Amino acid sequence: MSRFTNILLAATALVAVAGCAKKRPPVLPPAPADSGVDQGNSGATGPSTGAIVPGSDADFQRSVQSNTVNFALDMYDIDSTARAILDSQAQWLARYPNVRVTIEGHADERGTREYNLALGDRRANATKNYLAAKGVPAERMTTISYGKERPLRVGSDDQSWAENRRAVTVILN
Repeated sequence: MSRFTNILLAATALVAVAGCAKKRPPVLPPAPADSGVDQGNSGATGPSTGAIVPGSDADFQRSVQSNTVNFALDMYDIDSTARAILDSQAQWLARYPNVRVTIEGHADERGTREYNLALGDRRANATKNYLAAKGVPAERMTTISYGKERPLRVGSDDQSWAENRRAVTVILN
């Protein structure tokens, strides 16, 4: 073989190895604000009384069954438990037509990053579609999938995986 052919083969191998390098994950958006009861500085509670302001995230947290629905393994169907939770969310959202929400889709740690992002997207959209079917305008809802990047519970057991397979409704304003 000629020297040129050897150099060409070495360059091709180098390009092939470089193409297989692990890619860095994109920068994640900042974590959502604490979804617990507000401490009084964000406007969710009254300035002097500590009362929860109607239409706020604190009011949402207090008024609905849960802001989270869970899913079975590799599923994004809305079951009867999720329906009850989402019905209470739809009723609350009907009372406050100016409130916008983001629905976050999550998956457990198993599966590839791409698969879990797609599954989280399907879970968020299934939740959005259910709320839209209950009368919440779709323009008020956005979805985002975090896949397995933001686990609620860190662990590699059935309980941790079950808690991480979820869709969370987050109040934006």
